[in-house]
Amino acid sequence: MKRGIAILGSTGSIGTQALDVIRDHSDKFSVEVLSAQNNLELLINQAIEFTPNTVVIGNEDHYNDLSDALSDLPIKVFCGEDALSQVVEMDSIDMVLTAMVGFAGLVPTIKAIEAGKNIALANKETMVVAGELIMELAREKGVAIIPVDSEHSAIFQSLTGESLHTIEKIILTASGGPFLNMSAGDLKHVTLQDALKHPNWCMGPKITVDSASLMNKGLEVIEAKWLFNLKPSQIDVVVHPQSVIHSMVQFIDGSVKAQMGPPDMKLPIQYALGFPERLSSGFKRLSFIEYPNLTFQAPDTKIFRNLAISFEALEKGGNWPCIMNAANETAVDAFLKEKIGFLEIPEVIEQTLAKSLHIQKPDLDDLIESDMMGRKISQQFI
Repeated sequence: MKRGIAILGSTGSIGTQALDVIRDHSDKFSVEVLSAQNNLELLINQAIEFTPNTVVIGNEDHYNDLSDALSDLPIKVFCGEDALSQVVEMDSIDMVLTAMVGFAGLVPTIKAIEAGKNIALANKETMVVAGELIMELAREKGVAIIPVDSEHSAIFQSLTGESLHTIEKIILTASGGPFLNMSAGDLKHVTLQDALKHPNWCMGPKITVDSASLMNKGLEVIEAKWLFNLKPSQIDVVVHPQSVIHSMVQFIDGSVKAQMGPPDMKLPIQYALGFPERLSSGFKRLSFIEYPNLTFQAPDTKIFRNLAISFEALEKGGNWPCIMNAANETAVDAFLKEKIGFLEIPEVIEQTLAKSLHIQKPDLDDLIESDMMGRKISQQFI
């Protein structure tokens, strides 16, 4: 039996690479749902190749063009956010790959879990915003959440056969991004083009900027807390520019397990889609000869303040990570549109948190309201 996959965000970096994996393992997987927000042309091409049961376009302005392009194929076409939350409940879906960017992935993920679908999680903001809610719901529904981020996949793989109570700490590795070892003075003059030149990974623009600011690592810290039921004090971050060790687990006996491999997102994507089976691949193999030196250093949280802000938000808890995420999404969007400078991203986040209302035990409605509040306040500072 093939595993039916729904890909939320199929035209993005993770989504397109997931389809590469499925193309290579067509005997293992079938594509049941494809979705995109605006990339109409690519979504049409994907639908023609993979003939999914259903295609959803988030931007309703593109619905007629999408429907006309696929009218000769046995594919259902829908549009809008509500449609996406409904189609993830389809009986033919076994796993939902959440590859949407940002807060938008939260509600469809919740609906998929409620429908009993296993989740391949590439949308870290879902766990940042509502990690406690998501994990409680997953336990209630007996749903597996398999992380796709290379760092969390590394932790997940390192914990196979281990018990969570034997974890002393986890060590998330960070490449350091394109601005590693730059001074605050240097960062005043970096451009958008500079920020989008990641040295190791090929990612979408938002996550690439997050990587440059270390916010991506901060989001991963919060995600790891919920995925692996950890205290903030059990999570460390180390800068590892070669991106060969994807993350590590230190156990209570002092031993450390690491997952290693070339910096290729198809590896954790394939692992998540195939879990618990480990599938063969033609991916590039790791050559230790090519990496004679693996180096490590502490992150500079004074210059790259977003990492420190993330730890603070995690410690305060409640809706604070949600507001932080909303402010960051707004600030990064402004930076991508060249409305603010790189160093103004953490300033917007800190100012937004200072003006926001803290809720210690938020429900879903509180989180949706907090997201809206965070975006509104941060936009005022921008």
